Amino acid sequence: MPIYAYKCESCGFAKDVLQKMSDALLTDCPSCGASTFKKQLTAAGFQLKGSGWYATDFKGGASVTAPETATPPDSASPVASPAVGAKPSDSSPAKSVAAPTAAPGSGACP
Repeated sequence: MPIYAYKCESCGFAKDVLQKMSDALLTDCPSCGASTFKKQLTAAGFQLKGSGWYATDFKGGASVTAPETATPPDSASPVASPAVGAKPSDSSPAKSVAAPTAAPGSGACP
């Protein structure tokens, strides 16, 4: 059952009421007794977030596969393209850098 917000236009008394959708609207204010008790328009109690549902979100059954991209005929292996706005780098192979290790007894985790 939904919760409806009501507010009296005479005295300003506000109350949330649990009602069936088929129940009649309340009109009499429980505080002042005036017949100006009106249902308020309120925001939904949930939010939809995220990127949504896609055909690839579920495993099994009839699934839709993504089209394969063609590789250029002059390249033998796939090469990652640089990010947009990235500076071009030289063509030398990447150098391996070892992570610094903590001195024994320093309290740092290895």
